[in-house]
Amino acid sequence: MSSYKDTGSGRGREVLLWILAFVLTVGAAGYQRFTGPSYPARGTFEVEGRAYEYWLIRNTLTAGDARVAITDPGVPGALHYKRYRTDDDFTSVALQVDEGELAGLLPVQPPAGKLEYFLTLRTPDGVIRVPGEAEGSVIIRFKDPVPWYSLAPHIAMMFLALLVGMRAGLAAMVSPSPMRRLAWTTLIIMTIGGMILGPIAQKYAFGAFWTGWPFDYDLTDNKVLIMWLVWIAAGAVIWLRARKDERMSRAAVAIAALVMVVVYLIPHSARGTEVDYELLDQGAPASEALRSGRPEQ
Repeated sequence: MSSYKDTGSGRGREVLLWILAFVLTVGAAGYQRFTGPSYPARGTFEVEGRAYEYWLIRNTLTAGDARVAITDPGVPGALHYKRYRTDDDFTSVALQVDEGELAGLLPVQPPAGKLEYFLTLRTPDGVIRVPGEAEGSVIIRFKDPVPWYSLAPHIAMMFLALLVGMRAGLAAMVSPSPMRRLAWTTLIIMTIGGMILGPIAQKYAFGAFWTGWPFDYDLTDNKVLIMWLVWIAAGAVIWLRARKDERMSRAAVAIAALVMVVVYLIPHSARGTEVDYELLDQGAPASEALRSGRPEQ
């Protein structure tokens, strides 16, 4: 009877650890998703005492011009834009009323091309800027469509790697019996999802398989590389120690899981691949005019 209770207690603890790992995974992945530069720029503006909320896109496809729209506040407005990181003058186009919104179009750019833009509204109290001067311009990046059969497995594998990695880290700290199996599983999933499917998805989106170290400084690529390397290191410690010193193996897996959490707290697509318009203007193909790792201005 005692053995049965112990088994039941052990299974209950494993279930709780999986639940905790899932909560940590959703929290980390959600934080990265909603703080990244691909998430719409949000804020409010006020016209004649009434507040309006806006969502301005920062990520779109090269299938056509990008529609920028805000709720129509009943006053005329204009859309101002220029190519990002250039000395171009801003181009201004009048916003048009369209189904209850004020809308304008940004011209399509090559894959990884970026524009910076903002809106102005002519109100009875004067011209207001959206977003305000303090928030600066909105930066939008264009990308080619990624087929679902490439993107979906990549996203699923990265989410699964984070989940199993979190569970491996909890095992290292609390219940080490499944730790080795979970650590090796994390490394395998990370290799497939991050180091194989990730570059394929990026090739579809921006025309380059890899723009991280040692070729360039794309932060997204480098984040995946860091996570992969720390799990390789954890696997090496587990294999070399061969259970002779379980404390070192547990420490290595716990550190790998911690690094994974820290990496996921960095916004997705920050300092990502972008077109260098100077090279593009010199005649370089868009796929050869890519630069990455530069902070937003």
